[in-house]
Amino acid sequence: MKAALFTQYGDPDVLHLVEVPDPVPGPDDVLVEVKASTVNRLDLFQRAGSRPVPQLPFTPGLEAAGIVLQDANGFRAGERVLTTRASQAKGGGGYASKLAVPATDLVRIPEGVSFEQAAAAGLAASTAWGALFDLGKLQQGERVLIWAGSSGVGTIAIQLAKNAGAWVATTSSSAERAEKIQQLGADLVINYHEQDVAATLQKAGGVHLVIELVSTTLQTSLDACALDGRVVLIGNLGGQQCTVDTQSWRLKRVTVIGGGQVHTAPANEEHVLQLIARKAINPCIARTFPIEQAAEAHRVLASGKIQGKLVLLHS
Repeated sequence: MKAALFTQYGDPDVLHLVEVPDPVPGPDDVLVEVKASTVNRLDLFQRAGSRPVPQLPFTPGLEAAGIVLQDANGFRAGERVLTTRASQAKGGGGYASKLAVPATDLVRIPEGVSFEQAAAAGLAASTAWGALFDLGKLQQGERVLIWAGSSGVGTIAIQLAKNAGAWVATTSSSAERAEKIQQLGADLVINYHEQDVAATLQKAGGVHLVIELVSTTLQTSLDACALDGRVVLIGNLGGQQCTVDTQSWRLKRVTVIGGGQVHTAPANEEHVLQLIARKAINPCIARTFPIEQAAEAHRVLASGKIQGKLVLLHS
């Protein structure tokens, strides 16, 4: 099989498509031919060496959508499946053309959902669901702030929250981005360069839940909360350090939850795919690339100019 991998840390050009041995499925595995994966920021960090990998050479890719190649563990050859745990499969990550995936890590892709859509939802949707519902306990009628509305997690979280009956606010860095985010159904898009996020949301009564993807904005998230609000910290797009006013935190009785590596259960991932099939939500795909252009996809993601997911396609 082929895999886009790197043998040393460095810039995107260290990624090369090479022939590697096919994975050998274990007794609990299902052999999958990968059709689509995505590029995530972790892939860039791993390739650059800021998040060292267990060993080199290394094949990135956190999720993979594809076709079952042979009957195994309740799955039949020809079924279309998705895993958001590709990095734990035999054969490498989603940049590999074949994976041996534990059956418990697979969900079926329903009719009407393409490989590209399934992969684009993938881990972003799993993270969004876990943050909103597993950890954040979002309820119908509540108000939620989702930071970084243009990000992969942000675009799907907005739609999931709206589908659950929440009032949704999000943030944007420009009017152009705000317009696209508004189309996802957000009730309020705040340009954080021009508006005071916390003050704007307090005028609306404060929010019950914040999905914090930036981390350096934690104080603003606390200020945006209503009394007894919740903040789920799942990302650090702005950096790992911040200073907060513990007095305001204490007096508001805000609960801050460290999300860790948020991953919802496969049953919830399958439910998200059903929502896509029913067109209740739509994963945002910024661009697609053949796997041969994985290095270029890394450069595009690093530019910070895209909205939505970058999808890698295997022929």
